[in-house]
Amino acid sequence: MDLSHRDLGGVGMPPLIILHGMLGSARNWQTAGRDLAARYHVRALDLRNHGLSPHAPTMSYPEMMADVIEWLDRQAIGPVTLLGHSMGGKIAMLLACRQPERVSRLVVVDIAPKNYLWPGHRANFAAMNELNLADLRSRADAELRFEARVPNWGTRKFLATNLERTPEGGWSWLVNLPALTAALPELEANSLSPDDRYAGPTQFVVGSKSHYVEAEDHAIVRNHFPLADLRTIEGAGHNPHLEARAEFVAAVLGH
Repeated sequence: MDLSHRDLGGVGMPPLIILHGMLGSARNWQTAGRDLAARYHVRALDLRNHGLSPHAPTMSYPEMMADVIEWLDRQAIGPVTLLGHSMGGKIAMLLACRQPERVSRLVVVDIAPKNYLWPGHRANFAAMNELNLADLRSRADAELRFEARVPNWGTRKFLATNLERTPEGGWSWLVNLPALTAALPELEANSLSPDDRYAGPTQFVVGSKSHYVEAEDHAIVRNHFPLADLRTIEGAGHNPHLEARAEFVAAVLGH
């Protein structure tokens, strides 16, 4: 699995590797990543079945962790600051616990080591699977068709970023939608086992308007990551790197 990546600058600085969330890609991290390059050599990966990386029929957390390790080995990089958002955070947590010698510092963005069952995820995937690409005119057209399933305007725009033009002038999904749909129950589940631990420096960055990490999750976090520092970005939701970029970058760099 030869993962694609974007080099966002900071050559010669300590390495920072970014793992995006579900239905995201490295391009979602271009602006925040370049800000983080003030102190790190930042590279953002496209995970399997996302962005420009290869497609595969399955995508368990152990498989995706192995993809990242393979990429690190190919680049001869390590140890690294590993930053993961949402689904990418679950991969980052697993890698830090299972191969701690590869991670000098862990940054987890708006996700906790627990099971999730979000009706919104199911609605998003239903909308994407129902979309008739044969008569689709534009991404804006797709956003309109998503309205019945997806009430949030920002989410509709985000889903539509995964559509790309085909050489023939039509539309196709950039993500491997069938594999993602099949893997959704596994991706919503906790990536860690009860005895997984990472004793290195760890920072959790949480949006105050998000419900992905609640106050009662802090004890769970510290059970797996005893040195965890939990920071809340006021006014931000699930994507603090986009919604409150300056505060997010300051939180990561200010460690």
